Amino acid sequence: MILVTNDDGYDAPGLVALLEAVSVLDEAVVVAPDRERSGAGHALTLSRPLRVYRVAEQRYRVDGTPTDCVHLAVDRLTGGRLPRLVASGMNRGLNVGDDVTYSGTVAGALEGTLLHVPSIAFSVAVDEDGRADYAPAVPLARRLCATVLEQGLAPGVMLNVNFPAASPYRGVRITRQGTRTYRATAVERNDPSGRPYFWIDSVSATPTGEPDGDHTAIRDGYVSVSPLSSNLTHEASLARIEAWRLRLD
Repeated sequence: MILVTNDDGYDAPGLVALLEAVSVLDEAVVVAPDRERSGAGHALTLSRPLRVYRVAEQRYRVDGTPTDCVHLAVDRLTGGRLPRLVASGMNRGLNVGDDVTYSGTVAGALEGTLLHVPSIAFSVAVDEDGRADYAPAVPLARRLCATVLEQGLAPGVMLNVNFPAASPYRGVRITRQGTRTYRATAVERNDPSGRPYFWIDSVSATPTGEPDGDHTAIRDGYVSVSPLSSNLTHEASLARIEAWRLRLD
């Protein structure tokens, strides 16, 4: 059984495309947010109850985050069966570089990884008109899912897959998570009562240019496949910080 989720919401066309990719591989169960949850990151809802709406057989809408959806699915909605794969997406817009820390799409796959299920996040770039063409991504998404079902992934590792806007794609690159320089713009306005509020109006991101980075592959017209680790420890810094000989007194 394959668990499908996303962060663009249950009615998103990218979810339909991902279902097309995986439905021929195994039985698919959809547990997705009831509305768009972009930018939710790896948020888990703890401050209120979660509502689950059964749309059809093995199809559920949840008034929560992608992380909520995967957690609920594995714990309650799959009949006690552990999925063979979690597929998250296809997201409208890229999730490359430092975007992965904000991405609900990546978080859905990360939650699957933390629950010991092989997981893949899929995202598709938008064109100049803000449209994402999911159809060209379906064959490779299907092939990747089939390969992971057969070969598995290392414990604690997920795949983050990004497709360029233009097709045909030039090929596939195995990439590392790149980095980008960010600047968010917060606009201050007043509500009808005259009280100020703030709106995150735009986020500008400039790639720093790693030749093997995910954003570089996308710029060059290649599909980017990045293995990401759920363990954030920076191993190379352990000995350096140990040398500080930190003490309580």
